[in-house]
Amino acid sequence: MTKLSVNINKFATLRNARGGNNPDLLKVARDCQQFGAQGITIHPRPDQRHITTDDVYNLKPVITTEYNIEGYPDERFLKFIADVKPQQATLVPDPPDVLTSNAGWDTKGKRSFLEDVIGKIKEHGVRVSIFVDPDEELAAGAGKTGADRVELYTESYANQYPKNPAKAIEPYQRAARAARQNGLQLNAGHDLDLVNLRYFYQNIPELEEVSIGHALVCDAIYMGLENTIQMYLRELR
Repeated sequence: MTKLSVNINKFATLRNARGGNNPDLLKVARDCQQFGAQGITIHPRPDQRHITTDDVYNLKPVITTEYNIEGYPDERFLKFIADVKPQQATLVPDPPDVLTSNAGWDTKGKRSFLEDVIGKIKEHGVRVSIFVDPDEELAAGAGKTGADRVELYTESYANQYPKNPAKAIEPYQRAARAARQNGLQLNAGHDLDLVNLRYFYQNIPELEEVSIGHALVCDAIYMGLENTIQMYLRELR
C-alpha cells in the first residue's frame, strides 16, 4: 500500500497566527499517526512562518512512523538533517521567499550540486528524495545524482485533472517509468486531494508515498482530522 505522509505545516501556520501553542504541533503529529498516517512531513522555511527551528527538533521524539524533512539544501537544512537524522530528506529547489514549492529540480544542470549535498545527507543514513517535474529526462537525470527517490511534483496534474484525467496523468506515467528505469523509487505530492488522488494512485505503479498537507487540513476543518485521514487512506487502497 502507498503510504500517506501528512504535511503539518498548515497546523503550524494556524498556531503561529496567535503566537501561542494552539494547536499543539506535537499533539497534532501524535494524533495524525494514531489516526493512521504512516509519516509526518515538515518544510521548515528560513522565515519560520510555520515550522520553527524548535519544531524540527521537538517533533523527532514523537514521530514513531516516518519523519520526512523537506526543503532547500542550504547549510541550515543540512544541519537539521545531521542533528535530527529523519528517515527521509526531500530536496526542493525553492528560493527563500517563495510562498510554496512551485517547480522541480533541473537534475541535469544541477547534477554536481545535488551529488554533493546528497552525498553529505547519506553520510547520516538518511534516505533522499528529490522534487522533480513530470519530465522524462529530468526524472532519469535524478538517477545520476545519488538520490533514492523522486517526488513527482503534481500541481499540473491537479490543475488538468478536472478537464482530462487521462491527459493529465500521461507525463507522470512517462516520468515514473524513466525514474524506475534509473533505479529510483517514487513519491508524489502537491495539490493531491480526495478528488484526484485515487486516479493518480491507480495509474502510477509502485508509488511508495504521497505527501499531503493543505488539502487534508482544509478537509479536516469540515470532516474532522481522524475521519479525513481515514478517507485519504481509503483512496490509497
